[in-house]
Amino acid sequence: MNTFTLKMIALILMVLDHIGYYFDGAPVWLNWLGRLSYPLFLFCMVQGCRHTRSRKRYLLRLYLMSLFMTGFSWFLDSRFPTPEGYGNHNIFLPLLLTGVLISIIECFQKDRRKGFFLLGGLFGVQLLYYILPFSRQLSGDLATGIVPNLDVNEYGFSFIALGVLMYFLWEKRELFTVVYLIFCIWQFSAEGASGAQWLMAAALPLMLRYNDQKGPGLKYFFYFFYPAHTFLLFWLANFVF
Repeated sequence: MNTFTLKMIALILMVLDHIGYYFDGAPVWLNWLGRLSYPLFLFCMVQGCRHTRSRKRYLLRLYLMSLFMTGFSWFLDSRFPTPEGYGNHNIFLPLLLTGVLISIIECFQKDRRKGFFLLGGLFGVQLLYYILPFSRQLSGDLATGIVPNLDVNEYGFSFIALGVLMYFLWEKRELFTVVYLIFCIWQFSAEGASGAQWLMAAALPLMLRYNDQKGPGLKYFFYFFYPAHTFLLFWLANFVF
């Protein structure tokens, strides 16, 4: 199973999840299926970090898309105000931060001096999040889209840590499997029976079938599809049905 196939599965599950998010009365199983989506996208992203020809450009694209989604969210909530709002849809930010941490760790392994410098830079960005004037004027979700915060993002630090572990443990499949399942068990323990994120365990067999192949390109399709489908569902739910 190549990266493209995994992304398409994740994309379909994401759409189902967002249908459940936007439309009142949608069956709860849409949300259950949606719990598999982000872990699959996260897995594909860390594999992208492994195989990309230019990690800097890869991370830059993620950051630019994070900026776009921040502006897009602000525009929709300002221009088309609704009781529930457009929602916090910025998958690119936690993916970016995962890639940044992976890069810092790898740099630290090769050159400790440069690694400490990058760690200092990361700390500086976290500090900027709290001291820049606009960070007090915007919501946390908007401010972090501009100055990325490790904790204030759509999936939080725990999923960033999971992505880092996915990257460094992939060559040790048994350990990868155990760590991933422990994370799922922890999600269940934290959420209780009312939560559903632990259902992401069902994504593990798909990941383990990954064959280290990219498959068809179409990378810009996924960048375009994410804001396009969320806007369409937001519009249909609030202004059509």
